[in-house]
Amino acid sequence: MEVKNAIHKAKANDQKAFNFLLHTYWDDVYGFQLKRIGNENDAEDITIQTFSRAFDRIETYNDEFVFKTWLITISKNLHIDLLRKEKSSISRQISNEDANTINQVLDESPSAEDKIITDQNLAKLLRDIKKLKPHYQEVINLRYFQELTYKEISTELKEPINNVKVKLLRAKKLLSEIIQNE
Repeated sequence: MEVKNAIHKAKANDQKAFNFLLHTYWDDVYGFQLKRIGNENDAEDITIQTFSRAFDRIETYNDEFVFKTWLITISKNLHIDLLRKEKSSISRQISNEDANTINQVLDESPSAEDKIITDQNLAKLLRDIKKLKPHYQEVINLRYFQELTYKEISTELKEPINNVKVKLLRAKKLLSEIIQNE
């Protein structure tokens, strides 16, 4: 399958075309992020988000541009958004003038109420995961609860690594839909 044909089919929601595009461009996007971030897990997460966003918005892709460039631009923007979020979460830097003042330290350890809420949220998430088909439940469990790498999941399921990535991408999208619809 050639790339232009795959893009056309992907716009028509053809799963084989999505798989082809993911397989064709995964290394390019992942390599780009790995060079930027230097952390394999973060690069992998942003790469997955890149393909998820690209596939959600494939109909907006303009054929006049190179598809790889479009993917890399999405990936770069996701990374910039992540950096902005991290930057805004830092409340303030201590300057030399502040060094002499006494700062109160906020106790950020979870309260009993926070623990109950967390447990309730986890229980709801587990109920939502159980609404997925068993093979999607399994891949989510292996990745997020057992914290296996894609390679380890591939070995465990005896499936190619790209199938695992696509399956996880679909599972996350379906789970997101379940959560939003409740």
